[in-house]
Formats: sequence, structure tokens, C-alpha cells
Amino acid sequence: MREIFTNLTEMTGFSTMGWETILMWMIAFLLLYLGIKKQYEPLLLVPIGFGVLLANLPGAGLGVVDSSLVVNPDGTYMSLLDIADEHGIMNLLYFSLIKTGILPPIIFMGVGVLTDFGPMLRNLKLSLFGGAAQLGIFSVLIGAVLLGFTLPEAASLGIIGGADGPTAIYTTIKLAPHLLGPIAIAAYSYMALVPVIIPFIAKLLMTEKEFKIHMKKMDQQFPPKHEIKNLKTVKIIFPIVLGVIVSVLVPSSAPLLGMLLFGNLVKEIGSSTSRLADAASGPIMNTATIFLGLTVGATMSANVFLTAQTLGIIVGGLLAFGVSVAGGIFAVKTYNLFSKKKINPLVGATGLSAVPMASRVANEVALRYDKSKHILQYCMASNVSGVIGSAVAAGVLISFLG
Repeated sequence: MREIFTNLTEMTGFSTMGWETILMWMIAFLLLYLGIKKQYEPLLLVPIGFGVLLANLPGAGLGVVDSSLVVNPDGTYMSLLDIADEHGIMNLLYFSLIKTGILPPIIFMGVGVLTDFGPMLRNLKLSLFGGAAQLGIFSVLIGAVLLGFTLPEAASLGIIGGADGPTAIYTTIKLAPHLLGPIAIAAYSYMALVPVIIPFIAKLLMTEKEFKIHMKKMDQQFPPKHEIKNLKTVKIIFPIVLGVIVSVLVPSSAPLLGMLLFGNLVKEIGSSTSRLADAASGPIMNTATIFLGLTVGATMSANVFLTAQTLGIIVGGLLAFGVSVAGGIFAVKTYNLFSKKKINPLVGATGLSAVPMASRVANEVALRYDKSKHILQYCMASNVSGVIGSAVAAGVLISFLG
């Protein structure tokens, strides 16, 4: 009888469960709670959270294995059919879609369709603050190297400061694929916490007078000297010209930025390419997001996540995110010292890639001080430029360290 019970126990997952499994379940449940109940980036956190749960189901074999386990004795990689046969569906999806770097550019194409460069083109001066907000990437990179991370690992950690999940994943795939799980979880978690992080840092660094700067009144007092007459044409030409210039200067940024600008172009052309735009921002992007979230979550097995290095990534990612927000705020405060036309520093706080959430959050904070002070269109100028800035920063890091 004892032998029967022993066999039954070994047949279930109880024989391989430990405290690590329970802890990873709790992390998965937390991500699902934030996505479902709190509505923090549910399209991302729900698939990632469920992927973490799948990876830590005892005996299920749904976790992503180490790359060394898909290498043949002669040093070549196993075929996708062999990977599926040996390691299951999650590994098939991971090594075919994530490891190859296919999904992040596809998602960027959809983001391009959803992006409007109009606010940035009308306020090119404000786009500079999107560049200043990339400070978190390079400051944390330096700090991570001093703490013992290798340069490629530090670059992958620092890119979290760009607040762009696909960019962080793409950079990590190229530079430090063994850190993909923790970095992706940190990047998307902090993106989801934008409504908490931006107001907190803004209140620490800004005065009440700065919160009350009224951008529309400043425009009335100091009207722009030049206005774009045919914005529609400019919005069509812009992604073509920018794509050529940036790809020539930083070729490694082309996979991300090129797909972003292509998506934006098919949207701006109008009805003749509307079907392409609808597909890119609808079924294609949604499918890519599902597979990205599940497979990234599936990399988070207990033996990968529960390490001191992962703790360093979580802390370093938060620091990178915070420094990026602070960098944008300080850039605006510095500008205001030398300009009569003042800019609300909340505009600088949105120089991240979390579009349009960062802009909406900054606008809501501004409205608390003055119900007539809508700054959304100004924040979008900085916010959209942050998408470009983070993609270029990623390309620079990959060029030097890849």
C-alpha cells in the first residue's frame, strides 16, 4: 500500500515542489493581480504573469530551458522540430520568435501605427527633452559595471530606463540573453507603475510654482515664430527621412526604428494603406504581444529568478527608470533658467517611451493644480521623441557591445 501511495505521489507534482515553487507562484499571482485588478498594463502583465506560472508548474516542462540544452554535439543548434519534441511548445515559441529577435520589431511596427508625430513636429524644441530622459540608461550602465556586471549585462539593465519593453527585450536578446526574463519583468512592471513613479518623482523635484506653469498661456505670450503649413505632408515625409538618417548613423537601430517608422507611415498615408495599418496595430500586434508575454514569463523559472543578480536587476531597473524621469525634469528646469518662455517640467518627465501613458499621467498631475491647464499635447512631443531616443540608444549600445 505504501508503494502505491509513493507511486501516486511521484506521479503528481508534489514530489518536486519546494518553497521556491510557492514563491514563484506568488510572484505570478502578483503580476496577474496588477494586470487584472489594478489594470496596470493588462495586455502585457497578464500574459507575462501567466507565463511565469506555467514555467513553475512542477513537472509540466513548460519553462524555457538554457540555450546550451538546444545545441547538438557538433555545436549546431537543434532544429525547431527537435526543440518542440524535446522541450515542448514554450521552447519552440521562445527559440523561434524571441531568441531570433523577431517579435520586438513586429510590436514596434504596431506601436508606429498608434503613434502620432504631430505634437512633436509642432513643438520640436520639446522633443529635446526626450533625449535628456535617456540619462537613466547610461548612468545606471556605469553603476552596474562598478557593481560587477559585465558591460553587455549593464547595458541590458540600463535600457530599462528607456521605459520601452520591446526595446529592452531586443537589446537583451542581442547583448545578454541569459538575463532576458528578469529584465523583461522589470521593464514591463515599471512601465505599468508609471502612474505611481512619475507623480512621486515630480513631487520630490518640482515646486508648486513649476507645477502651475500654464503652457497655453506661455504660447499666447510668446507665440511660435514658425508654423508648419502642410502638416499632413510633413507627417508622411518625416518617417521616411528620419528612417534613412538614423539608419545611416546608427545601423543597428534600424530593426526597431525602421519598423516603428514604417508602421507610422502606413497610418499617415491614409485610406489607401489603412488595411495595412489596421493589421499591424490589430491582429499582428496582438498576436505578437501574446507570444512575447507568455514566452518571456516562461523564462522565469525559480532557479533563474531567485538569485542575487536578479535582485540587482530589479533595483537597478527602478533606479534607471527614476533617473530617466528626473533627467527630463532637470533638463526642463535648466532650460527655464535661460528662457523667458517657461516650460512645465512635467513635460520633461514624459521623455520616456511609455506612450501615451506617461503623457496622460503628467496631464492628470497638472490638472490637479489648475483644471484649465491641459498639457497633454506638449507632453506627447517629449513622450514620442523618447520612443525614438530609446531605440537609438539601444542601437548605439548594440553597435559598441554586440
